[in-house]
This record gives sequence, C-alpha cells and structure tokens, in this order.
Amino acid sequence: MRLGLFTTLSFALLLPLAASAQSGGLFGETGKTFIISSAPQYPAPLSVSTLSFLSNSLDLANATLTVSVDGKNLHQGAVQPVSVTLGKAGSITNVVATISTSGTNYKQTLSIQPQDVSLIAEPISSVPPLYPGKSSVPLEGDVRVVAVANFRNASGQALNPSTLSYSWTVDDTKIANSSGIGKTAIMVASPLQYRARNISVTVTNQDGNSVGGASLSLTPLDPLVRIYENDPLLGILFNRALSNTYTIDGSEATLYAAPFSFPTTNGEPVLRWFLNGSTAQTGSSITLRPTGSGQGNASLSLVSSSGGFSTATMNLSLSFGETPSFNLFGL
Repeated sequence: MRLGLFTTLSFALLLPLAASAQSGGLFGETGKTFIISSAPQYPAPLSVSTLSFLSNSLDLANATLTVSVDGKNLHQGAVQPVSVTLGKAGSITNVVATISTSGTNYKQTLSIQPQDVSLIAEPISSVPPLYPGKSSVPLEGDVRVVAVANFRNASGQALNPSTLSYSWTVDDTKIANSSGIGKTAIMVASPLQYRARNISVTVTNQDGNSVGGASLSLTPLDPLVRIYENDPLLGILFNRALSNTYTIDGSEATLYAAPFSFPTTNGEPVLRWFLNGSTAQTGSSITLRPTGSGQGNASLSLVSSSGGFSTATMNLSLSFGETPSFNLFGL
C-alpha cells in the first residue's frame, strides 16, 4: 500500500548586524554598499548556509570579495556565493564580508544562530491495530501538525518550548487563532484530492532575537481496504493480504477487514460485507461456514465508507468443498 508523503524542512534565524563602507579605515562614499542574502533563510544546526552578495551601486564584476568566519579567512577572490558551515543549535557563527572595488573597501557583518525546529504530521485516519507504519493523510479528514522546537542560547542551554511563540501559516494564510506562546500544534483540514497543503511555522523566543522555522507538505491518499485471514491459532495474518480468490479449506473461515486512510474525525469507517450480492453483516470481521456437500463458489464483497467521498471496495472469489492436495512431503 502507499504511504503518506510528508516533506519536512528545518530552518533557523539569520541575525544581520550593521553594515558600513570603509576605505583605509575611513567610511567610504555614502550609498556605496551591498547586502548579504542567505539560503535557506533559517538554516538548520550543523548545516551549510550559502551566502550571496548583491548590490545596486557597486560593480561586483570588477570587485574582489574577502569573507572570514569567526576570525578565519574563508574566501578571497571574485565576488561569488560562499558556503558557510554552521555549528550546533544556538551557537553563533560570525561572518565578516569585505568587498573591494576602485580602491575602496565596503564591509558588512552577519551573525548566524541556527535553531532546530521540526514538524510532525499526525493524520486523523484509520489504520489496523498494531500497524507498524504511519497513518496516511485522509481525504475529507483532518491532520494534527505538531512543532518540536529545540532552541538553545549561545551557551548551549535549552529553552523551554512552552515559553516560545509559534506563528502558523497554512497555504500562505496566517492562522492567528492557532498562533501564540506555547501553541505547539495546529489542526488543519486535509487538502483536496490531487492537491497538496503547505503548513509552516515560525518560532520565536521571548526576546525576539532567536527565530527558527519549519515547513511541511501534506498530500492526501485515496482510502483503501484490505482483507486478511484470521487464523484461530496465529491470529490475524497481516503479513499477507488476500486478493482475487480465497479457498475455505475447513468447516469455517474468519476474515478480517482493515481500512486504511479513512478519516476518523467523526468515528471509525463503516464496514459492510456482501455475499453473492446480498448484505451479510457489518463490522470488521466475518465468519464463513459452507453448508451442504460438494464443491462450490461464491462472491464476497467488502465496502468501507466514511463521509461522502471516502469509499473503498474489495472483492474476493470464494471456493469451498475442495479436497486439499497431499503428497509425501506435505507440499
């Protein structure tokens, strides 16, 4: 079966400081300056931040660039993007960039303090008991998204996540009533079929000088239902889903229905069993007991539904009364 698609990105804050233009230790001509842009906007701890240099007034093609990180020279040469390796969460990386052109030096400093933020999607959808995988994003359902913030100060001390402010955005719309101090989770509606929903959060400490963020994309999956054999000794055989045909070897057989990716906000999906086109029973299990003598065949259908559009069907062709083959090796 298919699993939900979740794409998570973690970010952290860039903290720019003042910029100045210098020539031989003196301020250069007013208006002759440049800016530093960084990608991503909020780099994660122990990641790489790419710095780019832009200017509307300087001829960067005929300029030279010197970049030092924490006092160590990292780049000297043509003006080009420079990659900077960051430290742990909360650690500050100090960058000094100097652009030289026409005998004048223009300097700008930048401090980067990465913070760790992750988003966890918790779809409100159906999975069978003890299912080892993750539930999928359902159609017509809801998804709870939780932000896990690992903020630290420059000394490495952890900040209490409940004291941080969380600003939530869904599809470029800020959700004010779900944002605020300690609001680490948001409930969002599932996207429409064949579409995606983008959720992002910006996390800020009380001083406002440390910011982190993360984004996540949700894609819904069509609901489906699977049928498994319920063995009287081994229990439900989840390792093999039944398909196409099923042979009843003994006097009876019990089958179990497992609905996947159905919305459960308003309760579990309804399961209906049909035998030869007629309603047999409802519920997650059905026990089949062939009567009479001789061999026979029947059709079994299972319909699972929840809401107006979340419906899935599974069909089996049943055979019974057959004498199992046997040889000396029991194969």
